[in-house]
Amino acid sequence: MKTEDRRVWHRQLLDALRPEARRGPLSRRALGADVVLAVLLTFVALVVAARFPGDGPVHVGPRVEYGVPEVPRPPVPGVILSEQESSPPWPLVVLSALPLAVRRRHPLAAFAVVMVGALGIGDRASWINVLTCVIGAYSAVMYSRHRAGAMAALVVAAVLAGFAFRRTDPVLPGWSSPAVVLLVAGVLAAVVRFGRRRLAAGRERFAELEQAQEEATRRAVEEERARIAAELHDVVTHNVSVMVIQAGAARKVMDTAPERSKQALLAVEAGGRAAMAELRHVMGLLAASDTGRPDGTADGLEPQPGLGRLDALVARVRATGTAVDVTVTLPPEGLPAGVDLAAYRVVQEALTNTIKHAPGADARVRIGCSGDRLEIEVTDTGAIRGAAQGDGNGRGLIGLRERLAVYGGELTAGPTPTGGYRIAATVPWRSE
Repeated sequence: MKTEDRRVWHRQLLDALRPEARRGPLSRRALGADVVLAVLLTFVALVVAARFPGDGPVHVGPRVEYGVPEVPRPPVPGVILSEQESSPPWPLVVLSALPLAVRRRHPLAAFAVVMVGALGIGDRASWINVLTCVIGAYSAVMYSRHRAGAMAALVVAAVLAGFAFRRTDPVLPGWSSPAVVLLVAGVLAAVVRFGRRRLAAGRERFAELEQAQEEATRRAVEEERARIAAELHDVVTHNVSVMVIQAGAARKVMDTAPERSKQALLAVEAGGRAAMAELRHVMGLLAASDTGRPDGTADGLEPQPGLGRLDALVARVRATGTAVDVTVTLPPEGLPAGVDLAAYRVVQEALTNTIKHAPGADARVRIGCSGDRLEIEVTDTGAIRGAAQGDGNGRGLIGLRERLAVYGGELTAGPTPTGGYRIAATVPWRSE
């Protein structure tokens, strides 16, 4: 664990020493504000230096010890008082303020030039010179890409300021010396910068979470659409196929065998009613509220079909003239609802394919259990020669594979050696 902590500390140290990415260009408003601030501070510094030399946070003379009266300084021979308190050179005054015009574009360079100008002024520095140094220090720590370099420059500047003004006494108490003020400004800038980075990181994290939520919602919508499409395919294809076969049979025997035509039309009606019932069920699932039906009742929806309704399905298929042999062996405790629905859909799709693609064929349905797996097999004998065959796009089998995959099941489909077609599925029915 200690090794891991050292690695984390080492990585954080490298991140701190590594320069940050370049920021985008500053706005014209920000650049203009920096220029106006620098010009205004330069003007004030020149006025203060010309009219009030030495009027600042330091005052010229030996350090005053509390309780000891201050001894007046002896006059310097040949130098009048006005010359001793003469104004500092104006180029140094300009250097101590004007570089702040680029304090955000080149923060370290601006801070270095401002400090050189202030240190050059020395004991004749005024409060405006200290203010420009504080602004420069704040800008260096706040805006520099080189965080470690900015902090090192701040410490060096504080040491130089403390050395340069070591024999002077600040106007305010001792903790307000230029060195301490610079350090306080740098620490404040570091805190503000850290807070901004935390805020920016939080915003980025929020944006990522929002994007992930939108992506998850989009995937959920797509999955729901696919599920609805599969349900509608299962409901409509089988019943409509039965109705088409029965309607065609009724048309052929309408004149010669009215009774058979009547039976076929009744089968068409029954298939249509079954299709409408299942469509209402699917649409009810889409429109239902959290409490039940769209009309507010809780028990209006019929349950999803299962193998318990297999007899009705087989009866509709037999009504089309397709012979169906069914053998079902289920466990005594029954099947889970999802597996029961999946097994029903497999048989429904297989018999629908027989009606569409193998008219006149005989079908056989075998459902049984082998251990904890439910085995389903539906075969047909193939289409009678000359019979019209329907077209298909294989969407039903694809939907079945996806449905069975949810429960860990598998589906295989293909022609048999005798010319028929076989659909077989296995799905675990007993949860661990």
